[in-house]
Amino acid sequence: MCSQLLCYYHYSLNVNVTSQSQVVRGTVGREALLSVSYSSSSTDKPVIKWQLKRVKEKPITVVQSIGTDIIGNLRPEYRNRIKVYENGSLLLHNLQLSDEGTYEVEISITDDTFTGEHYIELTVDVPMSRPYIQMIASSVLEYNEHFNLRCSHDNGTKPVYGWVKGGKVLANDSRLLLSHDQKVLTISRVLMSDDDIYICTVENLISSMKSPPVRLTVYRRSSLYIILSTGGIFLLITLVTVCACWKPSKGSTSPSHPNPFLQWMSSQLQSQPSGTTGWLSLKHRIFD
Repeated sequence: MCSQLLCYYHYSLNVNVTSQSQVVRGTVGREALLSVSYSSSSTDKPVIKWQLKRVKEKPITVVQSIGTDIIGNLRPEYRNRIKVYENGSLLLHNLQLSDEGTYEVEISITDDTFTGEHYIELTVDVPMSRPYIQMIASSVLEYNEHFNLRCSHDNGTKPVYGWVKGGKVLANDSRLLLSHDQKVLTISRVLMSDDDIYICTVENLISSMKSPPVRLTVYRRSSLYIILSTGGIFLLITLVTVCACWKPSKGSTSPSHPNPFLQWMSSQLQSQPSGTTGWLSLKHRIFD
């Protein structure tokens, strides 16, 4: 153990670098200040060196200076973007995504034996734009399966998605399923309780946004419809077959008297709106 005098002498030969912030959040196109300060018993100008370090990459020297006077030539990507302060702090202008990483500062002074160093993490992001919900239709029949709502956005980095239904944050359950990134909400089997207002949220380290609210309308299916949904096709085929075999009476052999049921079915199918399923609509007309 060193004596108090020796320990004091050892301490006085150190450059001690400190910072009030270990992480700095930056925005593309703006500036970020990597703020540090140092203490030393020497009055000489410090030699300051900033490096950018990334995992599995060779460190990049950002700038070296004596005091605020930059030594040598800056790399092309840092020209006109760098400023070094007397206390060792580094100011980066016009931030780029490539500026993200861990910055190490080393400060040494000729009279001091030990160099001081410190690390600051810089993140750089693009703010999130307002998201919007995409779905195949704004209405759906009860008991439909695998109905998807997708959260999309145009700008922003490192998005984190979330969903709100009726003012309550959604989480995975047996029927409401979120994709691994929570970008897609899947209703595995639609119930009347799913008739509600939906909002998707997206955020990153520097911003958060909500989508405009979207209403999903769920239409109830009648019990008769549900029963016929399994046997209805067979029943319809049987009716068509029977009616196709029907013959008019001897007094009604004129072609001006066609099969009335087939004539009605033809008119119903021809009147279906574009984009609808003929059988579903026809079932409604026959059985509702």
